[in-house]
Amino acid sequence: MNLTPEQIAAVQKANLETLAGLTNQAIKSVEKLVELNMQITKNSMNESMSNAKKTLEVRDLQQLIAQQAEMVQPMAEKMMAYGRDLYEIAQDNSTAFAKTAEAEMAAGQKKLQAMIDDWTKNAPAGSDAAVQMMKQAIAAANNSYETSQKAIKHAVEVAQSNMQNATDTVTKAATKAAKAAKK
Repeated sequence: MNLTPEQIAAVQKANLETLAGLTNQAIKSVEKLVELNMQITKNSMNESMSNAKKTLEVRDLQQLIAQQAEMVQPMAEKMMAYGRDLYEIAQDNSTAFAKTAEAEMAAGQKKLQAMIDDWTKNAPAGSDAAVQMMKQAIAAANNSYETSQKAIKHAVEVAQSNMQNATDTVTKAATKAAKAAKK
């Protein structure tokens, strides 16, 4: 089976469109990251100024210790929120890339299957065993790919669950530390 210049051009066009989509997704992720970091920077600067003013008003060591303890919990919560936001941006980007990869894989499988079907129609007599072996190999590869995808999705779900559990644990620990410091 020979490819015509039109078929080659169509494949190149499709690949270019896929690349453009992935590039746009990556740019959107970078934009989100920049926006997040700008917001964090603005908030941190405002909070630092506010905390500095409060510190200048402190009259004794006991007040200073209490003030520092009050800052611990909000800071820990903000750090965890920042981590969650970063994780969400990465996850959104990863999901978009995975969808594109799955779509490309499905399209490639269809093309391969069509090529094999075309080849088997024109196969010489007596090549039935080779044709069957080729079809079985492709089916096995497809099954292996699907199994891998399921395992990857499960691993991502476990990682997300672990991230949430870690976030909850750190937030609870920061809350307890802040309460203990106030006493």
